[in-house]
Amino acid sequence: MGVEVSRLSNGLTVATETLPHIESVALGLWVKSGARNEREDEHGMAHLLEHMAFKGTERRSAWQIASEIENVGGEINAATSVETTSFFARVLSDDVPLAVDILSDILTESKFDADELEREQHVILQEIGAAHDTPDDIVFDRFTETAFRHQTIGRSILGTPQTVKSFTSKQLHDFLERQYGAERMVAVAAGDIRHDDFVREVEKRLGTFRPKAESALPQYAHYVGGDFREHRDLMDAQILLGFEGRAYHVRDFYASQVLSMILGGGMSSRLFQEVREKRGLCYSVYSFHWGFSDTGLFGVHAATGQADIEKLVPVILTELQRAGESINQDELNRARAQYRAGLVMSAESASSRASQIARQILLFGRPIPKEELVERLSNLTTERLTDLSYRLFSSKPTVTAIGPIGGLAAYEKIRDGLPRTVAAHKLAV
Repeated sequence: MGVEVSRLSNGLTVATETLPHIESVALGLWVKSGARNEREDEHGMAHLLEHMAFKGTERRSAWQIASEIENVGGEINAATSVETTSFFARVLSDDVPLAVDILSDILTESKFDADELEREQHVILQEIGAAHDTPDDIVFDRFTETAFRHQTIGRSILGTPQTVKSFTSKQLHDFLERQYGAERMVAVAAGDIRHDDFVREVEKRLGTFRPKAESALPQYAHYVGGDFREHRDLMDAQILLGFEGRAYHVRDFYASQVLSMILGGGMSSRLFQEVREKRGLCYSVYSFHWGFSDTGLFGVHAATGQADIEKLVPVILTELQRAGESINQDELNRARAQYRAGLVMSAESASSRASQIARQILLFGRPIPKEELVERLSNLTTERLTDLSYRLFSSKPTVTAIGPIGGLAAYEKIRDGLPRTVAAHKLAV
């Protein structure tokens, strides 16, 4: 049957996908507002708002929210990302009206009680402390902060102890009212669901939700790159080497995803084989590509002991250089197969499928059929990936390292070990 999409009169998009042989329903509300939408004095507010979502409404206490959904065997949760916030549940099909009612209640009638707020602020302060004490977590925060210096897109989602402690109930209400409008929201359900029934439930509870958010969209991101190092007395070092990636909407986005798989997407990838298997220079190495609405980040993460840092980074640089010179057809075919398998496997999970549909609608304005994604993969060539590699790794690098990093080469040496953009190099357009 595929994905069915409707739009309520206030602009809220409702989408469903019936998944055969699944007796439950994954459903939720996704909002195009995340950490990036915060003002300078609101650092961490989107995440705090997500935490406070289940702490009581005008109709339900925090205990009632938890107990009502668990009384029917369901689950409920929320998440904050750089550009979106989501509130979601999983229940049996007969309990969809209850789940929609609770999620809608959270968005429309949350109290943000002062006592609950104080307790949750304390919880987040513990979360911030735990992240700081976990080098393989905090290195990614420092990575984005360095890549997008002094911009909201680069800030930690958690906020700082100072900002989190300063927020009041009124500020949370004001933030929700400014950021959450029906035109920025998507309600999605996947599993044992009928589209008309779900639309009716959503319209009953959110059909009068304010149509437009009052706040402007965030400013355009500007990748700057740079160097961040923090010496710590640890057993191992966390190292990130990154470059400006590609936004969701640009032609090279899917090519960048595939390139990430070829370089460091599994045990057969170039980096894993060369760095870990052949040379034993680290216990973990992989690459990744994050896309945002107007930019992206391509990175390589490695975790290693102090004695191997000096040898490790040059080997990684060599592999990046090689990717700009040659990628063979077998590598491309293997990465395509990995990507296709991921699409199929995600479709077998109602929760993954609901989240995927919501992200596509928020980013592209429509769900992307699997066949269209497969066709985009089929159009990729080794020449295009080689050219993309050359251009990606010619951008100014972002280097982030935490731990016993005395053997790490100077930033200038790392930068000079990367490919250089030359006018004669053919660019893909």
